[in-house]
Amino acid sequence: MENYFLEEKIYFWLLIVIPVVLLLYLANSFWKKKAQKKFAESELLQRLASDKSVFKPGLKFVIASVILALIAVALVNPKMGTKTETIKREGVDLVFAMDVSKSMLAEDIAPNRLEKSQQLVSQTINKLVGDRIGIIAYAGSAFPQLPITTDYASGKTFLKALNTNMVSSQGTAIDDAINLSKTYFNDVEQTNRVLVLLSDGEDHESGNAKEVAEEVAEDAGITIITIGVGTEKGGPIPIKRNGIVQHYKKDKKGETVITRLHKENLETIAQQANGQYIDGTNTKQAVDKLVNILQQMNKKEFEAKQVSTYKDRFQWFLGAAILLILLDVLILERRTLWVQKLNLFKEK
Repeated sequence: MENYFLEEKIYFWLLIVIPVVLLLYLANSFWKKKAQKKFAESELLQRLASDKSVFKPGLKFVIASVILALIAVALVNPKMGTKTETIKREGVDLVFAMDVSKSMLAEDIAPNRLEKSQQLVSQTINKLVGDRIGIIAYAGSAFPQLPITTDYASGKTFLKALNTNMVSSQGTAIDDAINLSKTYFNDVEQTNRVLVLLSDGEDHESGNAKEVAEEVAEDAGITIITIGVGTEKGGPIPIKRNGIVQHYKKDKKGETVITRLHKENLETIAQQANGQYIDGTNTKQAVDKLVNILQQMNKKEFEAKQVSTYKDRFQWFLGAAILLILLDVLILERRTLWVQKLNLFKEK
């Protein structure tokens, strides 16, 4: 059975023009007849304009009305679908845990660690197909930023909004972020659960992120992939106002704080959760490696939908309108010899 779909129904309002034009046509015809009667009698007018057709003006009006109707329908763009397809979506559940502690403002990796993390996630999202994503932000504590979804545009919007002022308690509670990720994976049948942890590896809170990583891997089946953002040489933490560096963060002794990448911590966390560590220095290489890991995982079928495939049919109506326009041009309002001989319009 064929299905029909009208794309732009608003253009049906153009059909209102037809009765309006009809009224104008009838009013004009009435005025002409009245004016002709004042000018001369009907027999004399017939002699003066013997080749004028009585039927053709009406025919041309009908053709013009049909042309307008066809153009209106073409603008509506009717679509017809006869083919029903089953669309399957397969992928993994992927949660990004973003470190938004003050140490992520360090500029030992351009433009800074936080913006680098945002670039890595954004470019990864660009390469995903069918996977669901979620976002967690953490510093001294962790909190959900974006629930698991297939809406990649929303994911990028929330990603851009991340900043180091989102969490009042500073520090780096990696274990909180790992524990929070368990609440994102609500599908009991989902086997591919991936947590991508982007951080410089500092853990100023409980320090038991390694144990928590092993626990979620065993109990919740979560694979943790860590991405190190920063350098082992490290750098100071700039305090800016209106984009201008005012000073650098200092410790209690008044000395400038140097924050460094703790690669070993991130590697251990990944190993404990059956994952891998990725160096985030080179954005393209890091994204390609992460996407490659995800592609090698077995995909879970999330949903299957039956959809009808529609094809545009406006060209049928537009083509008919063009043919009628050509016909209207060929039809003249006066009688022609060959028409007169055939007497197609039953004219006297």
